[in-house]
Amino acid sequence: MSDFIALLRKDTGSDFGVEFPDFPGCITAGSNLDEAKDMAIEALTLHIEGMLEDGISLPGPSSLETIMADSQNSDTVAFLVHIPFAKEKAVRVNVTFPESILHRIDAKAKERGETRSGFLKDAAVKELEIS
Repeated sequence: MSDFIALLRKDTGSDFGVEFPDFPGCITAGSNLDEAKDMAIEALTLHIEGMLEDGISLPGPSSLETIMADSQNSDTVAFLVHIPFAKEKAVRVNVTFPESILHRIDAKAKERGETRSGFLKDAAVKELEIS
């Protein structure tokens, strides 16, 4: 399990922007604080899933002191985003489904903007009550 620092920015007339210094390019936004927090969890989860699926090593979490020492971060608010599986290696598995079920899984995943793997992982986590 890992916690990563997210940085919250808010410019006048804009949504709340969120970025992750340990994951360049992983950014999101929300129209309010709760939405920004929820979007941050989703964005980082998907980013890490993609890295793990591609066999890319995850960085270790940076310290708050290191992140805030960067002058570009002086106007941000830092908060932690918890990713329970971030240290785990992704493992490819072969599973068998009836074709009609697989089509329904793919349709629901597409509707949610997820991959098949991400959808199945989320369903398993929910069923197993993993947090």
